[in-house]
Amino acid sequence: MGKAIINDFNPQIIVELANSLKPYALALTKNPIDAKDLVQETIYRALGNQEKFSDGTNLKAWLLAIMKNTFINNYRRSVKHNTILDATVNAYYLNHATDVAYNLGESNLGIESIQNAINNLAEEFRIPFLMHKDGFKYQEIADDLDLPIGTVKSRIFLARRQLKRLLES
Repeated sequence: MGKAIINDFNPQIIVELANSLKPYALALTKNPIDAKDLVQETIYRALGNQEKFSDGTNLKAWLLAIMKNTFINNYRRSVKHNTILDATVNAYYLNHATDVAYNLGESNLGIESIQNAINNLAEEFRIPFLMHKDGFKYQEIADDLDLPIGTVKSRIFLARRQLKRLLES
């Protein structure tokens, strides 16, 4: 399929273009399974944001831009998630194995109560809060939920305040 300049958004065309997206996804991810996931997420985002598509635009270029941005956002999220700060003065402590067994009973109860408190939040607060917790930036949340960024920030703030109140009692 050549240039896919279209004047009417058709989801079937996006699905047909999926095969032509695979080489770029593989070049980005260097892994066939991750590439397949990236293509699927790109198609999902394109279908979810079809109102943002401008008639007369190269559809394939639009999909490739979505794919690139999705890959970059996922990469940033994974780097942020996997970042470990080490303030140890001596590297000996990093490589020193310990044979300590921890009792996670109390911490599991704490996690359970936190999860219950989050689940008790109203959906309008819970969804932005969980997205932010998962590493999404305010603007990404605003775009995904089609809300103004100020509303997203306010809902996350209010969710935190409600959680604090729920967990203190």
